[in-house]
Amino acid sequence: MSGLTRLFSGLLTLLFVTMISVAGSLALFHQAVVAPGPLPEARNVIIPPGDSSRMIAERLEQQGIISGQTIFLAQVISANALARLGGKPQRHMKAGEYEIEANASIQDVIRKLTEGRALLYSVTIPEGLTSHEIVRRLTNDSDLSGTINQVPAEGTMLPETFKVPRNTPRTQVVTLLSKELDEYLNERWEGRAANLPFSTKAEAMVLASLIEKESGPNDDPAQIAGVFVNRLRKGMRLQSDPTILYGKHGPSVNWGAKIFRSDIKRKTAYNTYQIDGLPPTPICNPGRKAIASALDPAKTENLYFVADGRGGHIFSKTLADHERAVRDWRKIEREIRRKAAAKEASTTAAASSAVAPTLINTKTTKTVDVAAGAAGDIPLPVKRPKR
Repeated sequence: MSGLTRLFSGLLTLLFVTMISVAGSLALFHQAVVAPGPLPEARNVIIPPGDSSRMIAERLEQQGIISGQTIFLAQVISANALARLGGKPQRHMKAGEYEIEANASIQDVIRKLTEGRALLYSVTIPEGLTSHEIVRRLTNDSDLSGTINQVPAEGTMLPETFKVPRNTPRTQVVTLLSKELDEYLNERWEGRAANLPFSTKAEAMVLASLIEKESGPNDDPAQIAGVFVNRLRKGMRLQSDPTILYGKHGPSVNWGAKIFRSDIKRKTAYNTYQIDGLPPTPICNPGRKAIASALDPAKTENLYFVADGRGGHIFSKTLADHERAVRDWRKIEREIRRKAAAKEASTTAAASSAVAPTLINTKTTKTVDVAAGAAGDIPLPVKRPKR
């Protein structure tokens, strides 16, 4: 019995010493995990997609964020083990760009990476861009990643500003834009005005795209919508200049291109001087105001509008009133061209008299056939087909 007692006592002593050692090691390990790190000041670190825990640890060590990989990896493994024991899902470190605070501990760094609290960057898509233009804009954004292999259909994305982490896939941004449009269009469709001259959401988007391209910075898009809706109800052609450009050039259209009389007479699927009703698809991706205006246009008797020279339009009920407004606009247009020509001549003369002339990039003023007007601030023509 005395021998067994001594053996049992020895085992207890060994167990006790082992527990003390383990407890001490755990305390030292915890202290190393929560201790201030070596980073002297805040720094951004980029974790690429697909990096393993070891690769992340190497990256953090190389950038002076942690002093060693061993404790970092041990903490990652122990955290995952505890999660499994507790029946909780494991938390993996996520790709992205992170701002690591000065003296951040290993625990702080792991928490930030697993929670995915990455820095966010703004991605802004202005209203009125074609889908081709949106894809080009996203492709040129160096904060995004991946390739868009197929240009989305026209009018299937809602221009918006998003906050996304660096290296967000470009296709994911396209998905966000499309999802935003579906949600907004469904919401506005439920509250649409009664007796609209179209019956589908697709037609609403076509009309909204025309409203978007016709609206100036000082316009009320609902007034533009009111004119188009009145003309649709009366069976009048919409005669919208942007549809000429889209029909001629397609999705890569230059909205500032000249419009000639021959363009007005050219029949395309989109030229609303030559076709009845709405074009077959949107001509751009309209914004929220244009969509809302298409579904709830101003109640008006106006059938015409023309640019006022101040970023808006003058609206008219009758052709006679419209003709007077057009004559006023032509005077303003001629004055704009005169001043632009004078400025160009002055610039050219100054460049010619320079001692050591360098390459000059002068801006020429685009002039537009008087029957069409300037794209972006587009007057409807004086004459209308009699219906």
